[in-house]
Amino acid sequence: MFLTISATGVPERPATDLGFLLHKHPGKAQAFSTSYGTAHVLYPEADAGRCTAALLLEVDAVALVRRGKGKGRGGAPDAALAQYVNDRPYAASSLLAVALSGVFSSAMRGVCHARPELPGQPRPLRVEVPALPARGGPGLVRRLFEPLGWTVTAEPVALDTEFPQWGDSRYVRLVLEADTLTVAEALRHLYVLLPVLDDAKHYWVSSDEVDKLLRAGEGWLPAHPEQKLITSRYLSRRWSLTRQAMERLELVRLAEADDTDVEEIDNAVAAETEDGAEEKPAPLAVQRREAIVAALRASGAARVLDLGCGQGQLVQELLRDPSFTEIVGVDVSVRALTIASRRLRPERMGERQAARVKLFQGSLAYTDKRLQGYDAAVLSEVIEHLDLPRLPALEYAVFGAAHPRTVLVTTPNVEYNVRWESLPAGHVRHGDHRFEWTREEFRSWARKVAERHRYDVEFVPVGPDDPEVGPPTQMAVFRAGTVKEAKAA
Repeated sequence: MFLTISATGVPERPATDLGFLLHKHPGKAQAFSTSYGTAHVLYPEADAGRCTAALLLEVDAVALVRRGKGKGRGGAPDAALAQYVNDRPYAASSLLAVALSGVFSSAMRGVCHARPELPGQPRPLRVEVPALPARGGPGLVRRLFEPLGWTVTAEPVALDTEFPQWGDSRYVRLVLEADTLTVAEALRHLYVLLPVLDDAKHYWVSSDEVDKLLRAGEGWLPAHPEQKLITSRYLSRRWSLTRQAMERLELVRLAEADDTDVEEIDNAVAAETEDGAEEKPAPLAVQRREAIVAALRASGAARVLDLGCGQGQLVQELLRDPSFTEIVGVDVSVRALTIASRRLRPERMGERQAARVKLFQGSLAYTDKRLQGYDAAVLSEVIEHLDLPRLPALEYAVFGAAHPRTVLVTTPNVEYNVRWESLPAGHVRHGDHRFEWTREEFRSWARKVAERHRYDVEFVPVGPDDPEVGPPTQMAVFRAGTVKEAKAA
């Protein structure tokens, strides 16, 4: 993947000042090792009138897969192949943003010890990205960059120039030009907005990403008209992190409006809350776990399987209730299980508490004797990560072979997606979702599963139940017993 930054100059402010600002000498070609490959910096041109710095990132696809430790959540063959055959070596993405921050870290902070007067000087800049994934098309590219002072040219790249009838791809050739921005501002804009346009991050998103976003967005993100979309996409649509970032951005906006410090505004908000201000609703992920735990308690289950346990949030919640005597988390991803283990810290538990929890790797597409004999199984936000042709295999492995007394299945309600302001029309909530069902589609599938495997099923809304589009999450509660017609709750 490739990006160039060009500056034009005059005799009193030569363009080669760009070399001081980037801390990379125009007369050298330099290489830097990154977690995803090798980043090269070179200058195709460098004189007083015009200077261009190029960043070329060579992505090591094999190392990237090894770093990710194996298959995706569903373990589908096409998903495994996609780890090696994809656009990462060629199209600007979060990997290029990481390289920008690593190679030009001092420049992004606006630091130049050799020429301290340079970082604050705006200069004519031109940025070119030959291939940029743009989920939202050229229109979204302009909505993101134009409010920041850029003149934007975003040319769609055809799927195949030999077959124009196939239309355009999701990639654009991007050219940005500005006369009023500093190099540090330009780099910070790119660092945030490249992964936003790709709408994906190729590395784990944790709470420290909020701090990175606020640092890079200082001075421009609080007032940006697309602030909500930028924040949500940058944080991979993780609701808890997005909410945290939005709250902090609002504090910054209020502080700027009142010409005061953020700490003073924060104290004022805390005092108001203590005086009885209305509490904000819990995040959907919390509401989902609460609904699952309530259903498990109602079922009387003591030994519980969390199938597709991910990072272990539900396992951690179940451990707080002593009525659940054995909790087993299963996931196909070794990396997810490692994170879950770090979250649970079994080495710090007492012997009795540690004996209640187990984590092991397994694929839900295959029968597994280890899953037999449990009171309840939970499939929380799992089925939508599998290709539809693989659902029958999961159905047999869980409902047929393992056949726990109670099975809870939650999945997004696609009808509710119109209520997410930051979600473009026609898009699913997560890049790895292979499908998202309407309420009727989910109920039809669940009733057929219940009939085939001798369960009764009822349906429970999770989250606010909108009278028009239903709840954001739909949950099916399967109970083993006599076969009778399944009815909606």
